[in-house]
Amino acid sequence: MFLENLGFDAVDPQRLGKFWEAVVGGERLTDDDGIYETRMTVDDGPVLDLCFQRVPEPPSEPLRFHLDLHGGADQAAVVQRLLNLGASPLDIGQGAVPWVVLADPEGNPFCVMEERPAYTKTGPIAALPLDCSDPDASADFWSWLTGWTEVPGVAPRTLRHGSGRGPLLEMCPEARSKGPSKNRLHMDIRLERGDDPDLVAAGIAQRGGRELHPGWGDLPWRTYADPSGNELCVLPVRTGAPPEA
Repeated sequence: MFLENLGFDAVDPQRLGKFWEAVVGGERLTDDDGIYETRMTVDDGPVLDLCFQRVPEPPSEPLRFHLDLHGGADQAAVVQRLLNLGASPLDIGQGAVPWVVLADPEGNPFCVMEERPAYTKTGPIAALPLDCSDPDASADFWSWLTGWTEVPGVAPRTLRHGSGRGPLLEMCPEARSKGPSKNRLHMDIRLERGDDPDLVAAGIAQRGGRELHPGWGDLPWRTYADPSGNELCVLPVRTGAPPEA
């Protein structure tokens, strides 16, 4: 199994998807009513699909998972490009910090980061900060699910794709406990040939997660919460996937 998608809730999937596609230089996969998908490929590193699915109204819960974009020495130019694409300045009480906080066209906060040694060979997304009640338990949980390994970073625990390229997955201490509303951004794990869905479910429970039953009807994927309550989906093996080596 592997990390396949970053899933965004969107009132207007096409508008939000086209914005982020331009931001990350993505390759369009799907542009249908209610869903928009684009693919970000990091050279010699991970491939991540950004998927935007329609929801009836904007989310209200404080953001627990967001994107940090690579700025570095070109931070000012990156910020200006994003503003030209439709981002807007955002004050979330960050004060005087070296990164720049912006909002995407639906008001979702994201950051453009300053130069940091850890942000080498990341591609356009430098990091994926995830709020956690227990960063250690969350790091162990997500490492098992994704196969990403621990690397040095600024967060208490940081994971990265085995290639040593692509964004950092940062386990950040949460400012507040997870509320009842679904996160507006989540991760999707894709099963591969040889993965048993029930064994994966048992492994999630053993590592502090739990299966959710949101009542969305008969869907091909299963929904879970990580040890801090952050939602994720486990997607079935792709039809026609090659047999396990």
